[in-house]
Amino acid sequence: MGDLLLVRHGETQWALTGQHTSWTDIPLTENGRDQALGLAPLLKRFRVGAAFTSPRERSRDTARLAGFADARVDADLSEWDYGAYEGVTTVEIHRTRPDWFLFTDGVAAGPAEHPGESPEQVGERADRMLAKVDAALANYEGSVLLFAHSHFLRVLTARRLGLPVTGGALFQLATGTVSRLSTEHGRPVLASWNVRP
Repeated sequence: MGDLLLVRHGETQWALTGQHTSWTDIPLTENGRDQALGLAPLLKRFRVGAAFTSPRERSRDTARLAGFADARVDADLSEWDYGAYEGVTTVEIHRTRPDWFLFTDGVAAGPAEHPGESPEQVGERADRMLAKVDAALANYEGSVLLFAHSHFLRVLTARRLGLPVTGGALFQLATGTVSRLSTEHGRPVLASWNVRP
């Protein structure tokens, strides 16, 4: 059975400024495009049987530039819906909610089309995506590759390792990096994290 490879999309302007970005389609910066291009040689080391990407432009462009233009778009790979915190930094949130912590508190309700997600809802989505990953690992030879976003991939990692959603807080994830979840003696393990080309 192959590994699960996680790629956080390349740098965006909002990633630089620390603004929460879920549904807003922020393009890659020039550095973000360079990061994505730099991923190609690293990813060629793996035999990839299936690749999936978030529908957001920053993830799709990262996949394309990294050599996986045919990655299947899956909405379950979308970033945590930040609701009213879309475009807002943690520093700004802490002005009114000094003890706020995304992985336990979730977000303030946003507009009807983007109401926000609770930690439990993101965990359920991660579990649903992991079921698709397991199906792909069973049906294709090689590893499964996911192009997505920081907070969602952190939750997905926690769930893969048998941790609660709050465990995602333990896995800081930089832009334009590859992480690998594998198995040891039949149990999920973290094999490498935040690897830059």
